[in-house]
Amino acid sequence: MNKFWIVFSHEYLRHVKRKRFILGLISIPLFMAVIMGVSILAAALSEDNRPVGFIDQSGLFKDAQPQPAKRSGLFVTHVKIVPFANETEARNALDDGEIQAFYIIQPDYYATGNVKMIAQDSVDSDIHRDFSEYLLAHLLKNENPTIRTRILEGPELVLRTFDSDQQFNSRNPFGFLIAIFSGVIFMLAVNTSGGYLLQAVVEEKENRTMEVVLTSLSTDQFMAGKIFGNLSVGLTQLLFWLLMAGVAALFALRAFPDLRDVGIGFSFFSLMALTFLPAFVMIAALMTMVGSTATESREAQQIAGLFSLPIAIPFWFIAAIMENPNGPLAIGFSFFPFTAPMTLPLRSMLTNLPAWQVGLSIGILILAAAASIWLASRAFRLGMLRYGKKLTLAEILRPR
Repeated sequence: MNKFWIVFSHEYLRHVKRKRFILGLISIPLFMAVIMGVSILAAALSEDNRPVGFIDQSGLFKDAQPQPAKRSGLFVTHVKIVPFANETEARNALDDGEIQAFYIIQPDYYATGNVKMIAQDSVDSDIHRDFSEYLLAHLLKNENPTIRTRILEGPELVLRTFDSDQQFNSRNPFGFLIAIFSGVIFMLAVNTSGGYLLQAVVEEKENRTMEVVLTSLSTDQFMAGKIFGNLSVGLTQLLFWLLMAGVAALFALRAFPDLRDVGIGFSFFSLMALTFLPAFVMIAALMTMVGSTATESREAQQIAGLFSLPIAIPFWFIAAIMENPNGPLAIGFSFFPFTAPMTLPLRSMLTNLPAWQVGLSIGILILAAAASIWLASRAFRLGMLRYGKKLTLAEILRPR
């Protein structure tokens, strides 16, 4: 056992201390942070926070007070609304750039609801929403506070499944987007870490140093330390990225308070962990198997691409999954080891997943991961000391 830990620690530390690994570890979070930062900055710079004005020709809003601007995080959610005495004053303010638009409330507003808007450029639709809420709040100022609040806020539609307490809030579509984003992060982790592990195994095979190492320890000890050391390298990268994603989520909650109502709880993250981890181990073990059987690095990378490609299949059929998350296609993807990590989190944000489907899917993933480790160990034992000749799948599966 001591020799196993020696091989394991050597294999793990040898890779994680490399500059290439450290660069790959921080490059993806840094790249995502730059993209998000640039997107937020561009949105903030393009946002027009100038007030809007209005002229009351109906007499219904003659005592209306200006509405101050309201902020939520980094962005203004409600612009300032100011009254003008006449159209001339409003036009002068518009020409001077003091306001971005002004509304003229028509004399027959009480009967028709007609309002005219004048602006030099197109105005965001949220401005119309803000002004409509402003008028409605003023018309309801003498109503019962409870009734007034309910009319202004409107109904909050919550979809509840028939056989459970799971809820889906119609005002917060971010949950589904987070599930997609998590799947993309998993794909990046699989492609980068899997490719890195593959290259490490092939390089070890090509330099033939193991021929000397195997003279001082058993094949099983060397093989186990090698495989689990490489798997731990990939898991380190995946866990670090998940940690960075958690930190980014905390900052996002401060910048965008609406995200607090997404409705993603412990069950969603537990489901991700129970599907992502065995799937990652499965693919990493298959990458190790390919590296053990291939004769050169280029050949191994071409074959390994066949393992990572099926992971993205659920994204190709995302429209069908959204339309019918309990359909045969979505359920079938949930039971296939390569597509389950993407499909289950997506479905969990759209419908209530039966416990037997979740349990069966996770069980299949764990069995697939165990089978992949077994295949990798056999391929490692048979192929690492073989040069110039491919190791076929039939040879790996042949009883010995």
